[in-house]
Amino acid sequence: MTVDGQKRVRAIERSLHEDFSRSILRRFTRALKDYELIARGDRIAVCISGGKDSMLMAKLFQERLSHRRGEFEAVYLVMDPGYSHENRAAIERNAEILGIPITAFETDIYQSVYNMGDSPCFLCSRMRRGHLYVKARELGCNKIALGHHYDDIIETILMSMLYGGQVRTMMPKVKSANYEDMELIRPMYYIREADIKAWCTANDLEFIRCACRVSASGEGEGASKRAEIKRLIAQLKKVNPQVEGNIFHSVMNVELNAIIECKFNNERHNFLEFY
Repeated sequence: MTVDGQKRVRAIERSLHEDFSRSILRRFTRALKDYELIARGDRIAVCISGGKDSMLMAKLFQERLSHRRGEFEAVYLVMDPGYSHENRAAIERNAEILGIPITAFETDIYQSVYNMGDSPCFLCSRMRRGHLYVKARELGCNKIALGHHYDDIIETILMSMLYGGQVRTMMPKVKSANYEDMELIRPMYYIREADIKAWCTANDLEFIRCACRVSASGEGEGASKRAEIKRLIAQLKKVNPQVEGNIFHSVMNVELNAIIECKFNNERHNFLEFY
């Protein structure tokens, strides 16, 4: 890396500690603590899609390691599901700008799901997750970290209710059902998307968006529904500025005495059992 490159890396790191300490760095640390996402001896595959969220997550892990050596190990894992040459180059360039040593591997997921009918986004997500677990295990990792943030969480709650007819959300950590002794963690749980964008702007950083052909064509069902939910939340916020926090905390304040039915460990329970 050139001298100018090293200076830019240090400036980006300094911005996290000075300008974005409260909105990003502390919230990352708080999520790690609140949800016990890291244990001493962990080897974590920090999964980088190339977007702003996962790139910031990788930098936050790197910063924590620089101050807490020996707490855990990290592999900065990039899965190429069939990116264009331009997008792959952009990911590698941004990793260099941030000073992140990536480990990349290739799959043909985009090609596989492009003609899969009604739910290519859902299938793509499942396949990407599976490939990440397999590669992470191969690299000796016991956890994978994904870059879902606070806004993703509240959008998922509403999407589940309005489109799935159920109350559920993205959990801060999940044990894998298919890969024994593997766990998924989401350390960006408390970080707002607006603050991630502000960090990018302040450091003159530009990352790729979802780079698959389905999203580019405007046919991705997941992306369109999420965009619709974003617009709904924005409208609700005009009337009630607290609406985002209320949605987030709704899944922490579930009153089981006022629920008709619920599922626990795949077993369904009706309120009449306890009436």
